[in-house]
Amino acid sequence: MFLEIHPDNPQERYIMQVTEVLEDGGVIILPTDTVYGIACDSTNQKAIGKISRLKNLDPSKALFTLLCDDIAQVAQYAWQLDNQIFKLIKRNTPGPFTFILKSGRALPKLLLNRRKTIGVRIPDNHIAQAIIKTFGRPLISTSLISDDDIHQYPNDPWEIHQEYENRVDMVIDGGLGGMDPSTVVDCTQTPYEIIRQGPVELVE
Repeated sequence: MFLEIHPDNPQERYIMQVTEVLEDGGVIILPTDTVYGIACDSTNQKAIGKISRLKNLDPSKALFTLLCDDIAQVAQYAWQLDNQIFKLIKRNTPGPFTFILKSGRALPKLLLNRRKTIGVRIPDNHIAQAIIKTFGRPLISTSLISDDDIHQYPNDPWEIHQEYENRVDMVIDGGLGGMDPSTVVDCTQTPYEIIRQGPVELVE
C-alpha cells in the first residue's frame, strides 16, 4: 500500500490507517526528520522478525532504534536516566539524534542485544510523531538503505515504494526525505561520546 500523507498537517484518517496496519503486525516505511526508515510495533515479535530478515540483521547483535513520542516514553524503556543524560536528551529533542542507552526492564526481550543497549529517537517529523502518539507505544525502526553498491539512503518515496511494495505492508509518502542519518550519541559511558556526526550539532 502506498499512502500519501501531508507532511505538515497529517490527515487523521490516514494516520489511523497506518496504526491499523501496525496493530495487525504490519511493517511500514515512514519519513523521519533524517532518512526514511522501516518500522513496526515494538512489541510484535513476528513484525520485528520480518524487519530482521528484510535487513539481514541478527537481533542479538543489532542495535535497533525506538522511535518515541517524548522523553517520558524514552524513560519507560531505558535504564534509569541520570540527570545529565535526561537534560541532554531534552535539550536536543525532538531532533535528528539517536541516543544509545542501557536497556530497561520494560524493553521486549527480543530487542535485548548482547550489549543490553537500545537506540532511542524522538524525531522532529509531524507524520512520525502523529503515528507514534496515535499508536500509543514506540515503534522499532532501522534506517532504510539501498541494496546497491553505493549504499545511499533512498529519499524518493515513490522509488522506495517500487522497490519495497512486495516486501512491506505500507510505504508512506511524506515528501522527499533526507540523505544524512542522525547524529549518534553513546550515553552508556561517561563522558558520553558522539560516535557518528549527523546533519546537526549536539547542544551540550
